[in-house]
Amino acid sequence: MRIVGLTGGIGSGKSEAARRFVELGIPVIDADKVGHEVLGPGAEAFDAVIAAFGEDVVSGGAIDRMKLAAVAFADAASVGKLNAITHPAIIGRIAKQCAALAQEGHKAVIIEATIMAEGGQRDPWLDGLILVTCREHLRLARILAARDMDAAEARRRMAAQTPPETKAPLADWVIENEGSLEDLRRRVDEIAEAIRGQAP
Repeated sequence: MRIVGLTGGIGSGKSEAARRFVELGIPVIDADKVGHEVLGPGAEAFDAVIAAFGEDVVSGGAIDRMKLAAVAFADAASVGKLNAITHPAIIGRIAKQCAALAQEGHKAVIIEATIMAEGGQRDPWLDGLILVTCREHLRLARILAARDMDAAEARRRMAAQTPPETKAPLADWVIENEGSLEDLRRRVDEIAEAIRGQAP
């Protein structure tokens, strides 16, 4: 099975690209969703996150993601601390899901994740990498239109992420998502065909 990463900054259109891959029959595992799961009560990262960030991030016996985000995205050190706790748990769950999809006969899977190919290195378990890019002002406009987030919070989230353009040298495919939705879907169709051509 080929495991291909799909990454891009918040507001880049990465999730729209993921939707198209699913329509084309290539399964997508959303690492952010898996990240929510590992933070659930009793799940792999639950106790460690509370130990690291304090009881204030808990509401009604569960980790409050908004409260956690407020402290975890406050600075680079806090982001690094959260990632060090959650990433091994997320990767473990994704590995199990990939194995199950392979058993079902799938030849390729897309892993959608904002945090991927960090620090100038590609994750060793990836067979390919797709990067979705878009200029900052367009990303900001999309975030404000689609999410319940003000401009200051959106800019803070964008600033907390690795600049997407630094990942371009590591990518097998770069989608410059500055045109129409149809343009994006057409580019995804081309990439899906290429992935299928490489699959064992």
